[in-house]
Amino acid sequence: MQADPLRWKALAVVCAAFFMTILDVSIINVALPSIQKSLHFTEDNLQWVITAYAITYGGFLLLAGRLADLFGRRRVFVIGVVVFTIASLFCGLAWSSAVLITFRAIQGFGAAVITPSALSIVMTTFEEGAERNKALGIWGALGGGGAAVGVLAGGVLTQHVSWEWIFFVNVPVGALALLL
Repeated sequence: MQADPLRWKALAVVCAAFFMTILDVSIINVALPSIQKSLHFTEDNLQWVITAYAITYGGFLLLAGRLADLFGRRRVFVIGVVVFTIASLFCGLAWSSAVLITFRAIQGFGAAVITPSALSIVMTTFEEGAERNKALGIWGALGGGGAAVGVLAGGVLTQHVSWEWIFFVNVPVGALALLL
């Protein structure tokens, strides 16, 4: 059986989407003081900007993996990217603390849908052995890089543009992933 010539393009697309989901775990941290001031968060409620994403992300991973098995990896991946991208847009447009928390939870759900379907695409696109190991190495490196880049990008975007851009940056990345 001949390997799919588009497999590396597929890896780039799913890795970009995965990078985006991991980036959003850490990009928010530097922007929290600006978000608190802009949307009048109380000290007690500010933590929910992080927690809403984390709970839905972790809580729906298994269900999303099963949905990918039942309805197809690619279809579920695309749905996850659409949900994540739209939620990112509305996070950036948030006009109140409740709206931001709600769309952060939806964004976390989208991330949970993306992750297992994307990893499954990597596992089934590359044959077992050196090529799959290389693809999984790239996958893992981008996941770790997303967490590190998130803190840096959050600081740069918050300081030089505004906190809303930590969410808006996901919109073109999500749109590009959908196009590819």
